[in-house]
Amino acid sequence: MLFCGMLFIGGWEMNIAKIIELNNLAIENAREFSKKRFIFKKICEDIDQESKHFTGILGSRGVGKTILLKQLNVYYKKSFYISLDTVDGSLFEMLQELNEKLGINMFFLDEVHFYSGFEGILKKVYDFLDIKIVFTSSVALALRESAYDLSRRIVLKIMYPFSFREYLYFTKDINKDKLKFEDVINNKFDKKWLSMFSYFSKYIEGGIMPFAINEPVPLDVLDNILTTVIYKDVARVSNFGMDELDKIRKMVSFIGKSEVDGINYTSLSKNIGISKFKAEQYIDFLEKAFVIHRIFPKGTNILKEPKILMALPYRLLYSDRDICLGGLREDFFVEAMKMLGKEIFYLKNTRGAKVPDFLVECGKEKVICEVGGKTKGTQQFKGIDVKEKIIFSDGIESKGKKRPLMMVGCCA
Repeated sequence: MLFCGMLFIGGWEMNIAKIIELNNLAIENAREFSKKRFIFKKICEDIDQESKHFTGILGSRGVGKTILLKQLNVYYKKSFYISLDTVDGSLFEMLQELNEKLGINMFFLDEVHFYSGFEGILKKVYDFLDIKIVFTSSVALALRESAYDLSRRIVLKIMYPFSFREYLYFTKDINKDKLKFEDVINNKFDKKWLSMFSYFSKYIEGGIMPFAINEPVPLDVLDNILTTVIYKDVARVSNFGMDELDKIRKMVSFIGKSEVDGINYTSLSKNIGISKFKAEQYIDFLEKAFVIHRIFPKGTNILKEPKILMALPYRLLYSDRDICLGGLREDFFVEAMKMLGKEIFYLKNTRGAKVPDFLVECGKEKVICEVGGKTKGTQQFKGIDVKEKIIFSDGIESKGKKRPLMMVGCCA
């Protein structure tokens, strides 16, 4: 709904007029995008529940949260879009006046980490105004923790980059129903999917990020995003000085240039010249800013340090594809499991013997997963007492214990 005119609210006249103009521009902008992310339907289902809870959408910069919010604003009547980096003064008063004077009962608030004390405003709005709020943030650092205090008031959703299936829809206009991970494991999927393999390489080399659709050099954009995440987003929600932010950037570079095995708190501490406590603290911030993934171990008599992988495609900022392909494969597999909400662990023993890469828990069932190239064999499965053992490898081979790696990206 387009709004016109001006609200006269004490000293807010010009600010409100600007906010109304920006909302109208957001509506026009949303109409330029005919396709919607797959999460759109899930967010609508959450909004339409009779419960009053608010919805928070968390995700990395560049995944399309702003466009999603603007599309939701077009879809719902009596709604209003506000980017919080444009708001000065009392947000509560602004929402209250827009509700009372224009009858707005649903607000889509973008990038809430720009507004200091948003959690307190959210509680106040929930308690005193009869409106619904959907908000986004690219910084989950504070919001995930505050969710415990606001547990009955907000539901947090993660907006991931494109799954491979979603990438096919947006870039090739191929719209196929998602698969079940269990059907991939059991080799019970339509083999016509295998014809999609030619698109997979471009996907893991940057196509996973929605902004890559219109960017000829997506890695340059990704490098700018990483700089913003560290020096603006992390800086905003932490008490780190510039020297510590520089160390965080150095840590990301070290992870990106290293082999995936052996990257943990201890190795980072030694190579960056910081304490293990600081290494863990920095990694926690980077994970909540959607730059890295921590995978904790399964096994006996082992140190509980996580294996540290990168979110796709950050590794390509530091290494050529051919050099870091093994890491990219593992990054993709972990990202896909996170999209599916699967519990994933890495395997480790105390004798240094090679073991498979990951253990994935699917309800009561466990699947041992090895991730690698076309020639990956089964020798690492020896002595592993788990029924399902699968090799996810490049290519389209799908027989015996082998499955195409790309197929896990078709389940979300």
